[in-house]
Amino acid sequence: TDKGLCGGLNTNVLRAVTVKMREAKDAGKAIKVVAIGNKGFGFMNRINADVLSHAVQLGDKPLLDKLIGPVKVMLDQFVEGKLDAVYLCYTQFINTMKQEPQVQTLLPLGAGHITQSAEEKAAYGWDYIYEPDAPAVIDELVLRYVEALVYQATAENLASEQSARMVAMKSATDNAGNVIAELKLIYNKTRQAGITKELSEIVA
Repeated sequence: TDKGLCGGLNTNVLRAVTVKMREAKDAGKAIKVVAIGNKGFGFMNRINADVLSHAVQLGDKPLLDKLIGPVKVMLDQFVEGKLDAVYLCYTQFINTMKQEPQVQTLLPLGAGHITQSAEEKAAYGWDYIYEPDAPAVIDELVLRYVEALVYQATAENLASEQSARMVAMKSATDNAGNVIAELKLIYNKTRQAGITKELSEIVA
């Protein structure tokens, strides 16, 4: 996220990132990072990670134009063989009360993304004529698909941020109400004790 005050949202996803980075380092891999959001960018700078690119100040409605640059940096590195794999780390929105940090493989695309069932093969059993050729079309489609995955993750993270902030602010408001009630009770007890003392002195 770009801002704080959203409970443990940033802490949880950054903890998942740290675990993944530790696993990669233990396997003897070098790590390069693209940071999206101020909190992630600041964290990566603090741990001296190799930040290739970053995107911050996305606002309440993130635009794909701001994400294409950082995504392309990673894709170019992957195509050139400088990266073995690309992982996407974000917070998945489950519902208002539940958000889960996710670390999923973005590249290479897993078989689960492209495998067809028997019904799908029967329904879409024809072939197409591609212009200029199939590899060029597929390369462009994969690029757009990866960009869409990153945009979806960013949108889910934003929804999780707003939800977590709402819950955190409600908890803060409830806690403040409890503190006010406790202080009011203490004040009333102290005031009553003072009045009782004065009455005792008058009677005496």
